[in-house]
Amino acid sequence: MANKVTFGLRNVHYAPYEVTGGVITYETPVRLPGGIEISLEARGDMVEFYADDMLYYSASNNQGYDGTLSLADIPEQFLIDALGEVKDVTDMVLTESANSVGKPFALMFEFAGDVKAVRHVIYNCTANRPNVASSTKTATAEPNENELTFVASPRETDYAVKTKTTDTTPAPIYDAWYATVYEKLPQA
Repeated sequence: MANKVTFGLRNVHYAPYEVTGGVITYETPVRLPGGIEISLEARGDMVEFYADDMLYYSASNNQGYDGTLSLADIPEQFLIDALGEVKDVTDMVLTESANSVGKPFALMFEFAGDVKAVRHVIYNCTANRPNVASSTKTATAEPNENELTFVASPRETDYAVKTKTTDTTPAPIYDAWYATVYEKLPQA
């Protein structure tokens, strides 16, 4: 039975990767706890070509997504892995530098459904530095939300942008979704 609706956000993970000789190697996914909200806005405009006094040709131009991810807190390891911040081994402080270079990463998450959660992976993300803000406590203490903006673009190896599970995804694939970054195995 298929979902009628999806809602919520949970099981947010990221997996840094490297490309060597045209081969992408993902690290083991790491949980990003405290997922609040994710928003993906499509990048790329509709290409339209006019001839013979009419719309002669049109096609979509998929350049991935502009994304926003809100978290309760941004883990230190993500700041190191994805944003290139450096933790000093002596005084244990974390430093952001104008020369910091982060790593691209895959982003994984799921939406609950009325029947079964839908699991997603976005293959090629790069994050921007988050804004830093807080406010004083009043009669109630409202926790801060931390917002990451990122770009999810097509992978250079196969142009894949995003993959998600369906109601017919086999259990071994669905159950192992957060153990490794899902990639379709080549047909033998």
